[in-house]
Amino acid sequence: MREQTIAALDIGTSKISCFIARIGGHAGDMENRPRVIGIGHQLSTGLKSGTIVDMGESEISIRSAVDAAERMAGGSPIDDVYVNISAGQPRSRIFSVEVDVAGHEISQLDIDRVLSAGQKNIKAEERFILHSRPVNFSIDGVAGARKPLGMFGEKLGVEIHLLTVALSPLKNIQTCLNRCHLNLKAAVFGPYASALAVLVADERELGTICVDMGGGVTSLSAFRDNELVFGDIIPVGGHHVTRDIAQGLSVSMEKAERLKILYGDCLSARVPVRDQIDIDQIGEDGREYGIAIPRSMLTSIVSPRVEETLELVRDRIIEAGLPDRVGRRIVFTGGASQISGLEELARKIFSADASPSVHADFHVRSGRPVSVSGLADATAGPGFSTCAGLLNYGATQPDEIHARVPGSSGEGLFSQIRAWLKENF
Repeated sequence: MREQTIAALDIGTSKISCFIARIGGHAGDMENRPRVIGIGHQLSTGLKSGTIVDMGESEISIRSAVDAAERMAGGSPIDDVYVNISAGQPRSRIFSVEVDVAGHEISQLDIDRVLSAGQKNIKAEERFILHSRPVNFSIDGVAGARKPLGMFGEKLGVEIHLLTVALSPLKNIQTCLNRCHLNLKAAVFGPYASALAVLVADERELGTICVDMGGGVTSLSAFRDNELVFGDIIPVGGHHVTRDIAQGLSVSMEKAERLKILYGDCLSARVPVRDQIDIDQIGEDGREYGIAIPRSMLTSIVSPRVEETLELVRDRIIEAGLPDRVGRRIVFTGGASQISGLEELARKIFSADASPSVHADFHVRSGRPVSVSGLADATAGPGFSTCAGLLNYGATQPDEIHARVPGSSGEGLFSQIRAWLKENF
């Protein structure tokens, strides 16, 4: 495979990250694993809960992150970027279509016919389609045919997972990128990208839920048979913990974030009673005064908010029926998942003893990017999972059913949005 360069841009609430990588070019690289050659990240401004709220500030942050990555990669400017979307009220559903094959051997033409029938169903959607992939084929009503080519049957069916979002957040991202002289190669659902980076092959195959805990939102994706089968967003993230600390201890947001990272813990039992920490508290005159407080006071603020977030995640997983569909394996990633004690607290929240709706304990682990090479220690943690996963998406370029039309592969997202508007309005 000829070597090529791809770029990923993670536009998050807390930070904006840009990775530039090379793929291909190595005969022994069977997995086509991206090799990162440029890294840039910048404090995110102008975003709230994954949505752009200030175009000018967002543009400055994106330019800074991209410029740093370009300089590290050798100075050549990038044009196309794969970008995450973690807003727009995502909706995830699976629908089925079926065609008659009259008992003969199933050919590629029959497979194309059933996928085209699904494509017609997809076009009826009133929202913008991010992802549409076949998750399961069936022959005469019997599911589980992964490769129906060459098999025999009367009817060929397919289940298609469809993930859609509202259009306005995408248009804002597209406009911001245009102002940065970047082309949006593809928009990828944020937790989908994170899962591509942190889940190993067996987890994607057997069934796993990936929970990406970011600054502004906590997002979910579920895999089964190596395909995305569910995605959702919960509007609570690490910034809510920071805000609680700032309000509870009367400190600035910047110092509250530092306290959360250095001393925050999700479990009060893990914090020694006599532990003290120094904080700069804001007084009545607006000045800061140094005082010492018990570390347990900080834990009493962090723990309830994290517990509430995990309970929201658990309830959403149960409501969507994911334990029966994909199993009881959960991988936590994202910057907010690094709060001390979170993995242990998650095991308690997702145990059968914690809620009557949980019928068996979940297996919980923390995840970091494992599917790319070349990451420095500072950028190899859970906070950069989405950006790494975007590179994986760009390297594999999954065939989306809604894009199975002649000439569509070379279109940018702007032309897709324009076509969508023309068809629907």
